[in-house]
Amino acid sequence: MPRTALLRDWLRTVFARDFPGADLQIEVASADASFRSYFRLRLPDDTTRIVMDAPPEKEDCRPFLKIATLFQQAGVHVPEILAHDLEHGFLLLSDLGSTTYLGALSDRRLAPQLYRDANDALVAIQLASRPDLLPEYDRSLLSRELALFPDWYLTRHLGVTLDDRLQATLQAAFAAILSNNLKQPQVFVHRDYHSRNLMLIGDPSPSFPSNPGILDFQDAVYGPLTYDLVSLYRDAYIEWPEDQELDYVIRYWQAARHAGLPVHASFDDFYRDYEWMGAQRQLKVLGIFARLCHRDGKGNYLADMPRVLRHLRRTCERYNELRPLARLLDKVTDQQVDVGYSF
Repeated sequence: MPRTALLRDWLRTVFARDFPGADLQIEVASADASFRSYFRLRLPDDTTRIVMDAPPEKEDCRPFLKIATLFQQAGVHVPEILAHDLEHGFLLLSDLGSTTYLGALSDRRLAPQLYRDANDALVAIQLASRPDLLPEYDRSLLSRELALFPDWYLTRHLGVTLDDRLQATLQAAFAAILSNNLKQPQVFVHRDYHSRNLMLIGDPSPSFPSNPGILDFQDAVYGPLTYDLVSLYRDAYIEWPEDQELDYVIRYWQAARHAGLPVHASFDDFYRDYEWMGAQRQLKVLGIFARLCHRDGKGNYLADMPRVLRHLRRTCERYNELRPLARLLDKVTDQQVDVGYSF
């Protein structure tokens, strides 16, 4: 039976008592970079729900259920799980609306409040962190992610032949990045804490504490403290002048210190960790975007590559250990960026 028919049959069963025989209206809500799909269900009482379709041969819904509980216990706003069919990969969720932070930030005047809320939610998640509950963001996983850059971005997307010299440059840069990443304090890591996965819930005002609604957390791990922060402020989908970015990051750092999180006492040291974590993520994202294009036929992600490259090159230019990687990027992309601040 086609998945659409399976899904409708399941929903009819779920709502058999409340809306017997009703013609349930289902429309596409969104799709992401995985094999999951999301639908908005409009019920006869004019309320809505979200249905996640995660084909079980490709996705596992159980981490979503576990992490939703952990994050809910941390006091942040995640979808409520109303029903599930793990055998077929269906979840029924509360609807957090259709306005992402990315959409809301088209009015940049909203940015200070929205990012303040995002910082507060991130601190809450990190304060709730405990080891041995989530997979570790360890050397093996971080290294597999870095390998996406030469495999998919350089070789498949750009057609670069990786000779011994290029391989040596990459391996030296990767070793330096991993050394930094693995020394950072460990917390719960959402792993995609950015403007497309944060939702605007109601009026963004200090008296409305529900922002942000947080989505797409099923790949959460236990890993480096700066990972989610750099996902948020060196976002692949929206960019800020660095003086504005610094303001947001400093505000997080101050809130984290006040809350007792294990951040550096020196902001310069903290920002270095932030940038080096960003380099790992940006290398990974370039590989993922190339893979989405060439393997999965999702070419729309290519338009966001230049923004990711700018973030990566700016960091590589600032630190002696990463400048050979900046020269490699110059060679393969012919892209130049202003370095800006130096630490």
